[in-house]
Amino acid sequence: MNKAPFVIAVVVIAAGLGISQVNRPDQDISALTIARFRYGGGADWYWGRSALPNLHKYLNENTSIKAVDKEVNIQATDPQIYNYPILFMTGHGNVKFTDNEIIALREYLIAGGFLFANDSYGLAPAFRREMKRVFPEKELVELPFNHPIYHEPYQFPNGLPKIHEHDGKPPQGFGIFWEDRLVVFFDYESDIGDGLEDTEVYNDPPEKHQAALKMATNIITYAMTH
Repeated sequence: MNKAPFVIAVVVIAAGLGISQVNRPDQDISALTIARFRYGGGADWYWGRSALPNLHKYLNENTSIKAVDKEVNIQATDPQIYNYPILFMTGHGNVKFTDNEIIALREYLIAGGFLFANDSYGLAPAFRREMKRVFPEKELVELPFNHPIYHEPYQFPNGLPKIHEHDGKPPQGFGIFWEDRLVVFFDYESDIGDGLEDTEVYNDPPEKHQAALKMATNIITYAMTH
Protein backbone atom coordinates (compact mmCIF):
# COMPACT_ATOMS: atom_id res chain seq x y z
CA MET A 1 0.00 0.00 0.00
CA ASN A 2 1.32 3.44 -0.94
CA LYS A 3 1.82 5.61 2.12
CA ALA A 4 1.11 8.82 0.21
CA PRO A 5 -2.00 9.87 2.21
CA PHE A 6 0.08 10.17 5.37
CA VAL A 7 3.29 11.34 3.69
CA ILE A 8 1.61 14.41 2.18
CA ALA A 9 -0.06 15.30 5.46
CA VAL A 10 1.18 18.09 7.69
CA VAL A 11 3.29 16.51 10.43
CA VAL A 12 1.89 16.68 13.94
CA ILE A 13 4.44 18.65 15.97
CA ALA A 14 3.11 18.21 19.50
CA ALA A 15 5.56 16.19 21.58
CA GLY A 16 7.52 15.22 18.49
CA LEU A 17 4.73 12.93 17.33
CA GLY A 18 5.58 10.60 14.51
CA ILE A 19 2.24 10.15 12.76
CA SER A 20 0.77 12.78 10.50
CA GLN A 21 -2.58 14.49 10.55
CA VAL A 22 -3.91 16.37 7.56
CA ASN A 23 -4.23 20.13 8.04
CA ARG A 24 -7.79 21.43 7.81
CA PRO A 25 -8.74 25.14 7.88
CA ASP A 26 -10.69 24.74 11.12
CA GLN A 27 -8.01 22.89 13.06
CA ASP A 28 -4.67 23.67 14.68
CA ILE A 29 -2.15 21.64 12.67
CA SER A 30 -0.34 20.61 15.85
CA ALA A 31 -3.48 19.11 17.43
CA LEU A 32 -4.94 15.63 17.58
CA THR A 33 -8.52 14.45 17.37
CA ILE A 34 -9.20 10.79 18.19
CA ALA A 35 -11.97 9.69 15.84
CA ARG A 36 -14.63 7.15 16.71
CA PHE A 37 -14.78 4.26 14.23
CA ARG A 38 -18.30 4.02 12.84
CA TYR A 39 -18.37 0.47 11.54
CA GLY A 40 -21.14 -0.77 9.29
CA GLY A 41 -22.78 -3.84 10.77
CA GLY A 42 -23.73 -5.18 14.18
CA ALA A 43 -22.87 -3.98 17.69
CA ASP A 44 -23.11 -0.39 18.93
CA TRP A 45 -20.23 1.73 17.63
CA TYR A 46 -21.67 4.80 19.38
CA TRP A 47 -21.43 3.35 22.92
CA GLY A 48 -19.98 5.60 25.64
CA ARG A 49 -20.41 9.16 24.43
CA SER A 50 -18.40 10.78 27.24
CA ALA A 51 -15.31 8.58 26.79
CA LEU A 52 -13.45 10.50 24.09
CA PRO A 53 -14.24 14.00 25.45
CA ASN A 54 -12.83 12.90 28.81
CA LEU A 55 -9.75 11.43 27.17
CA HIS A 56 -9.15 14.55 25.07
CA LYS A 57 -9.43 16.67 28.22
CA TYR A 58 -7.02 14.44 30.14
CA LEU A 59 -4.44 14.52 27.35
CA ASN A 60 -4.59 18.32 27.26
CA GLU A 61 -4.22 18.67 31.01
CA ASN A 62 -1.60 15.98 31.66
CA THR A 63 0.55 15.59 28.53
CA SER A 64 2.19 17.69 25.85
CA ILE A 65 -0.24 16.30 23.27
CA LYS A 66 -2.69 18.91 22.07
CA ALA A 67 -6.09 17.31 21.66
CA VAL A 68 -9.06 18.92 19.97
CA ASP A 69 -12.27 17.91 21.76
CA LYS A 70 -14.29 17.47 18.62
CA GLU A 71 -16.84 14.71 17.99
CA VAL A 72 -15.78 12.84 14.87
CA ASN A 73 -17.52 9.63 13.82
CA ILE A 74 -15.91 8.22 10.72
CA GLN A 75 -16.31 5.18 8.50
CA ALA A 76 -13.32 3.29 7.16
CA THR A 77 -14.40 4.04 3.60
CA ASP A 78 -14.49 7.80 4.13
CA PRO A 79 -11.42 9.43 2.46
CA GLN A 80 -11.29 11.84 5.42
CA ILE A 81 -10.15 8.95 7.62
CA TYR A 82 -6.58 9.92 6.75
CA ASN A 83 -7.10 13.15 8.68
CA TYR A 84 -7.16 11.07 11.88
CA PRO A 85 -4.13 8.98 12.86
CA ILE A 86 -5.99 7.20 15.68
CA LEU A 87 -9.37 5.46 15.59
CA PHE A 88 -11.24 4.41 18.72
CA MET A 89 -13.57 1.43 18.41
CA THR A 90 -15.92 0.03 21.03
CA GLY A 91 -19.17 -1.88 21.32
CA HIS A 92 -20.88 -5.10 22.33
CA GLY A 93 -21.61 -8.27 20.43
CA ASN A 94 -21.43 -9.33 16.81
CA VAL A 95 -19.76 -6.54 14.87
CA LYS A 96 -19.37 -7.24 11.16
CA PHE A 97 -17.44 -5.14 8.66
CA THR A 98 -18.51 -4.80 5.05
CA ASP A 99 -16.12 -5.99 2.37
CA ASN A 100 -15.31 -2.37 1.47
CA GLU A 101 -14.61 -1.57 5.13
CA ILE A 102 -12.17 -4.48 5.31
CA ILE A 103 -10.21 -3.17 2.33
CA ALA A 104 -10.28 0.45 3.49
CA LEU A 105 -9.33 -0.32 7.10
CA ARG A 106 -6.38 -2.45 6.01
CA GLU A 107 -5.14 0.32 3.72
CA TYR A 108 -5.52 2.93 6.48
CA LEU A 109 -3.61 0.86 9.04
CA ILE A 110 -0.80 -0.06 6.65
CA ALA A 111 -0.50 3.60 5.64
CA GLY A 112 0.25 4.66 9.22
CA GLY A 113 -3.07 4.64 11.07
CA PHE A 114 -3.74 3.05 14.45
CA LEU A 115 -6.84 1.29 15.84
CA PHE A 116 -7.51 1.29 19.59
CA ALA A 117 -10.29 -1.25 20.08
CA ASN A 118 -12.14 -1.63 23.38
CA ASP A 119 -14.12 -4.72 24.36
CA SER A 120 -17.08 -3.14 26.10
CA TYR A 121 -18.34 -6.71 26.62
CA GLY A 122 -18.90 -9.60 24.25
CA LEU A 123 -17.01 -8.02 21.36
CA ALA A 124 -13.98 -10.31 21.36
CA PRO A 125 -15.16 -13.25 19.18
CA ALA A 126 -16.47 -11.01 16.42
CA PHE A 127 -13.53 -8.62 16.64
CA ARG A 128 -11.04 -11.46 16.28
CA ARG A 129 -12.96 -12.80 13.27
CA GLU A 130 -13.09 -9.41 11.57
CA MET A 131 -9.42 -8.66 12.23
CA LYS A 132 -8.59 -11.95 10.55
CA ARG A 133 -10.43 -10.64 7.50
CA VAL A 134 -8.46 -7.39 7.63
CA PHE A 135 -5.09 -9.11 8.18
CA PRO A 136 -5.43 -12.79 7.19
CA GLU A 137 -1.67 -13.18 7.38
CA LYS A 138 -1.41 -11.81 10.93
CA GLU A 139 -2.45 -12.87 14.43
CA LEU A 140 -3.65 -10.92 17.44
CA VAL A 141 -0.84 -11.55 19.90
CA GLU A 142 -0.82 -10.79 23.61
CA LEU A 143 1.61 -8.03 24.52
CA PRO A 144 4.01 -8.88 27.36
CA PHE A 145 3.89 -6.82 30.54
CA ASN A 146 7.29 -5.30 29.74
CA HIS A 147 5.99 -3.75 26.52
CA PRO A 148 6.44 0.06 26.47
CA ILE A 149 2.69 0.59 26.12
CA TYR A 150 2.38 -0.37 29.80
CA HIS A 151 5.17 1.89 31.00
CA GLU A 152 5.10 5.22 29.14
CA PRO A 153 4.23 7.65 30.61
CA TYR A 154 2.39 5.73 33.37
CA GLN A 155 3.49 2.49 34.97
CA PHE A 156 1.26 -0.59 34.67
CA PRO A 157 3.70 -3.38 35.61
CA ASN A 158 0.94 -6.01 35.56
CA GLY A 159 -0.51 -4.97 32.22
CA LEU A 160 -4.00 -3.62 31.69
CA PRO A 161 -5.98 -2.46 34.73
CA LYS A 162 -9.20 -4.31 35.53
CA ILE A 163 -11.92 -1.67 35.18
CA HIS A 164 -15.09 -3.81 34.95
CA GLU A 165 -15.80 -7.33 36.12
CA HIS A 166 -17.23 -8.76 32.87
CA ASP A 167 -16.60 -12.52 33.09
CA GLY A 168 -14.09 -12.21 35.91
CA LYS A 169 -11.16 -13.08 33.67
CA PRO A 170 -7.81 -11.28 33.91
CA PRO A 171 -7.51 -8.32 31.53
CA GLN A 172 -5.35 -8.82 28.46
CA GLY A 173 -3.94 -6.51 25.82
CA PHE A 174 -3.57 -7.86 22.28
CA GLY A 175 -1.96 -6.35 19.22
CA ILE A 176 -1.42 -6.75 15.50
CA PHE A 177 1.96 -5.71 14.12
CA TRP A 178 2.69 -4.62 10.58
CA GLU A 179 6.40 -4.44 9.72
CA ASP A 180 7.23 -4.25 13.43
CA ARG A 181 4.78 -1.39 13.99
CA LEU A 182 1.81 -1.93 16.30
CA VAL A 183 -1.24 -1.02 14.22
CA VAL A 184 -4.04 -2.49 16.36
CA PHE A 185 -4.39 -2.61 20.14
CA PHE A 186 -7.31 -4.53 21.65
CA ASP A 187 -8.15 -4.41 25.35
CA TYR A 188 -10.01 -7.52 26.53
CA GLU A 189 -11.72 -8.06 29.92
CA SER A 190 -10.56 -4.60 31.02
CA ASP A 191 -13.03 -2.14 29.42
CA ILE A 192 -10.88 0.95 29.30
CA GLY A 193 -13.62 2.63 27.27
CA ASP A 194 -16.26 2.45 29.99
CA GLY A 195 -13.68 3.57 32.53
CA LEU A 196 -13.11 6.72 30.47
CA GLU A 197 -16.73 7.75 30.80
CA ASP A 198 -18.09 10.22 33.35
CA THR A 199 -17.80 8.65 36.78
CA GLU A 200 -21.55 8.80 37.44
CA VAL A 201 -22.30 6.62 34.38
CA TYR A 202 -21.09 3.44 36.11
CA ASN A 203 -20.40 4.74 39.62
CA ASP A 204 -16.85 3.49 39.33
CA PRO A 205 -14.43 4.39 42.13
CA PRO A 206 -12.29 7.42 41.20
CA GLU A 207 -9.17 5.25 41.10
CA LYS A 208 -10.73 3.09 38.34
CA HIS A 209 -11.56 6.17 36.30
CA GLN A 210 -8.01 7.47 36.74
CA ALA A 211 -6.51 4.09 35.82
CA ALA A 212 -8.53 4.02 32.60
CA LEU A 213 -7.49 7.56 31.68
CA LYS A 214 -3.84 6.80 32.37
CA MET A 215 -3.84 3.53 30.44
CA ALA A 216 -5.59 5.18 27.49
CA THR A 217 -2.98 7.94 27.62
CA ASN A 218 -0.26 5.29 27.38
CA ILE A 219 -1.97 3.78 24.33
CA ILE A 220 -2.34 7.14 22.57
CA THR A 221 1.20 8.20 23.47
CA TYR A 222 2.62 4.94 22.16
CA ALA A 223 0.63 5.18 18.92
CA MET A 224 1.84 8.71 18.30
CA THR A 225 5.52 8.14 19.08
CA HIS A 226 6.31 4.74 17.54
